[in-house]
Amino acid sequence: MFTSLVAALSVALCADDGGSAAAPAGAIALDAIPSPVIFRGDAVTAYRDPAAVYHNGVFHLFFTLVRTEPDGKVFSYAASSKSRDLVHWTAPRAFTPRDRSLNFSSPGNIVRFDGRWVLCLQTYPRPKGEKYGNENSRLWIMRSDDLEHWSRPEMLRVKGDVATESMGRMIDPYLLEDKDEPGKWWCFYKQNGVSRSWSRDLEHWTFTGSADAGENVCVIVDRDEYVLFHSPHNGIGMKRSADLNAWRDCGVTVLGQPDWPWARHGRLTAGCVLDLRRTPAVGKAIMFFHASEKSEDITFDTHCHLGLAWSDDLQEWQWPEEKR
Repeated sequence: MFTSLVAALSVALCADDGGSAAAPAGAIALDAIPSPVIFRGDAVTAYRDPAAVYHNGVFHLFFTLVRTEPDGKVFSYAASSKSRDLVHWTAPRAFTPRDRSLNFSSPGNIVRFDGRWVLCLQTYPRPKGEKYGNENSRLWIMRSDDLEHWSRPEMLRVKGDVATESMGRMIDPYLLEDKDEPGKWWCFYKQNGVSRSWSRDLEHWTFTGSADAGENVCVIVDRDEYVLFHSPHNGIGMKRSADLNAWRDCGVTVLGQPDWPWARHGRLTAGCVLDLRRTPAVGKAIMFFHASEKSEDITFDTHCHLGLAWSDDLQEWQWPEEKR
């Protein structure tokens, strides 16, 4: 038995018209998932900012791994895990340096470009123990042939020909190929709401503008529209647009937060949607997210967990009943 919650404040213009009917579920047995929680944080660990790709029957999950060391210093890493069934996950593996002046983190998504995998992520410098990343937070990509071994990070100069020190604080990148112009790539990122820039080679970028939205943006295409998921103060919001310029709000969902002891008193956020409704082995859109046990005003680096939910229509979401 599963619990569901229709996204709050949804409007008729955002309802599914049947254009993206779900494929029949196949190999992935959603009722076998024992908990909405994939990884549980604790007093020295937090899991945040999930992103995922499904390739050759395997879910590759990327996320921020935050560790507090015995001396109290906090380090963030980009980390990954794999699963074939959304039940059994490999142990988290950090693959970026231990360096508080960098703190690579917040993977946005993973795309195919020029025959290789490309992962976008941020640096989140906290060299003096700052609570949040400082003004030197920037956007980066890493490349891979196998989703396991990653190249050295390359900075995304999304503001064009602007000196690095003048780019301003920017976090939470997300890459998307234009739905109408193949070969044109957009990078969305948190700066003055959600900003966006475009490129054809992921090296030379043109800044286009900004729109009102929260952080941790995820953008997919559905029914010939762009669907933008973002994080307001709490919950996961959704907007739709035909052209990336005019957006209409489609509400905010908090999933099962009111009933989850591990999320009830904290923040539920950072929803990343992997649309696999037309993939026969899955047949659903899978949302990965993180939720904290306590207010982030109290703690930012501990007791934060990764979770999942799924949907047929991007509006109504379901999740496993807690079995453990």
